Amino acid sequence: MLPVAPTRGRLRPLGLDEVRITGGFWAGRREVNATATLAHCRDWMERVGWTGNFRAVAEGRVQQDRRGREFADSEIYKLLEAMAWQSGTGTGTALDQDIAALAVAVASAQEPDGYLNTAFGHPGQQPRYSDLEWGHELYCYGHLIQAGVAQARARGEGELTKIARRAADHICATFGRGGIERVCGHPEIETALVELARLTGEERYLDQAALFIDRRGHGTLADGEFGRVYHQDDLPVREATVLRGHAVRALYLASGAVDVAVETGDEELLAAVVRQWEATVARRTYLTGGMGSHHRDEAFGDDFVLPPDRAYSETCAGVASVQLAWRLLLATGDPRYADLAERTLFNVVATSPSEDGRSFFYANTLHRRHQGPVPAADAVSPRAESSLRAPWFAVSCCPTNVARTLAQLPAHLATADDRGIQLHQYADAQITTSLTGGHDIALRVRTDYPSGGNVTVRIDRSSPARPWTLSLRVPAWTEDATAYLVDPDGTCRTVGPGTAEITRLFLPGDEIRLELPVAPRWMAPDPRIDAVRGTVAVQRGPLVYCAESVDLPDGREVDAVRVDPSAEPVDGPEGTGTVVAPGELVEQDGPGDPVWPYRPLDRATDSAAEGTGIVLVPYNSWANRGPSTMRVWLPTTET
Repeated sequence: MLPVAPTRGRLRPLGLDEVRITGGFWAGRREVNATATLAHCRDWMERVGWTGNFRAVAEGRVQQDRRGREFADSEIYKLLEAMAWQSGTGTGTALDQDIAALAVAVASAQEPDGYLNTAFGHPGQQPRYSDLEWGHELYCYGHLIQAGVAQARARGEGELTKIARRAADHICATFGRGGIERVCGHPEIETALVELARLTGEERYLDQAALFIDRRGHGTLADGEFGRVYHQDDLPVREATVLRGHAVRALYLASGAVDVAVETGDEELLAAVVRQWEATVARRTYLTGGMGSHHRDEAFGDDFVLPPDRAYSETCAGVASVQLAWRLLLATGDPRYADLAERTLFNVVATSPSEDGRSFFYANTLHRRHQGPVPAADAVSPRAESSLRAPWFAVSCCPTNVARTLAQLPAHLATADDRGIQLHQYADAQITTSLTGGHDIALRVRTDYPSGGNVTVRIDRSSPARPWTLSLRVPAWTEDATAYLVDPDGTCRTVGPGTAEITRLFLPGDEIRLELPVAPRWMAPDPRIDAVRGTVAVQRGPLVYCAESVDLPDGREVDAVRVDPSAEPVDGPEGTGTVVAPGELVEQDGPGDPVWPYRPLDRATDSAAEGTGIVLVPYNSWANRGPSTMRVWLPTTET
């Protein structure tokens, strides 16, 4: 059960039938996803009429009865994908029944030639493919195909897979050589077609994906309000040096390009995406791993334009970043991709859903100045940004994206190659797989990660008995600290960021320990990021922390916080998960001319300050205790 199944590459992914998360942080999140979020999304899509659109097409009333945006079909497909992966992990028959019922509705709207969309091509609607810039038809197909692949791999080929294959055949016939030689305004079809080719062995799906990649950047889309860069149609993929334009579009396109490059052996194309990823991570990524600093066009800003209070950092961009990092990791084996995936999973993907899994952040700001209104529990939120999570949005791409990511998360923990097994993300887990030559291995991972840094790997089976290599990622955040690797003989050695390996004849009962230095530490921004110059942030292990107003005395707001980086932050009381940073609260109505906010430096005077320790909480937990203000980057006492 592989969400991503490349036929070549440095590492072989392990599927959902080989890796099982058994406890800890991610087990809790996945349980909420399975028991609450999937049903929540299903109920809301029925309530707002999106699932009914397929029945409206079949019954000839779509012109007057269709509901939702032009891309609403894709949300049903993403939910179907999430249900399929969750069902494959043994959740039970209820999800299979939901999948079957939704598949019947979807199939009823598919045309004989494979065309399937509820917003175009029917009486009273625009013609097929008449608005490739904004219509999202191929984008919707992409999510449909991924859902069909998920069903085939999780439960065996069913009606959903057949619908997806008919749609893919239609795409190849319509957009192949000599057909419509254009692209979709929102990439997504590319990676889906490659995965379908991997599933079926049909080369034409891979060829079509490669055509879409090579057509991008040649101006086949109209130049609109945000320019061609918004759609990544300004430069060919091979010539671009950084990810730009709409963040989700850019990351989906890069993921598709990696898939095509891996399957075709195109090293030039793979190198181009690596180059873009490196530049984007170095200059256009938030401390949380979030991407996208523009609200108006949901886009990347220029280099080092990363304002915390205007961070868009869309949840879907976080999901797409994890998808891209995973593909690059499989292709190259470089642990830096797993480092970014970890940061993004803990600080973007995990931040979006509420503790009960029934409300979500669409955008993930790093600084909330005002509490704002409380979203209604029974109404669609028109706003993508809020101080509290909302149950549903007019554009609800993020809830279903989170759902499908959490459903397939075990497949991101580990990989294998001819030498052995590699652990990339840490969670309580059981891993069972076979290496080349029929070498059966079973191991168990126990950890208190991310609250603690102790990871223990116990070998349960290694048969036949012969040496192999266990590799463990040592996260990049351990830089300037000391991590230890303890082998089964008790030998302890220090290890630095990257990969720690043990090669030996493992026996059942052997234990390997990785001890990571999880402690609060100050983080300083690059001085070229103007918006946060003079501030610091706190990170503890992979978790970014924030100040939240509910932890401040007397209703004070977070903009009154000043911290002292000359002293180290420390863990709060045991069991709270908090960090206490040395600092103070300043009097915000301090001295100075109230009608003009600037003054000569030599006339600056100190503001009255109230000495206190500043309580910080994991960023992914903020806004679960009611309306609040929040900030990640904290001014220092010197500023």
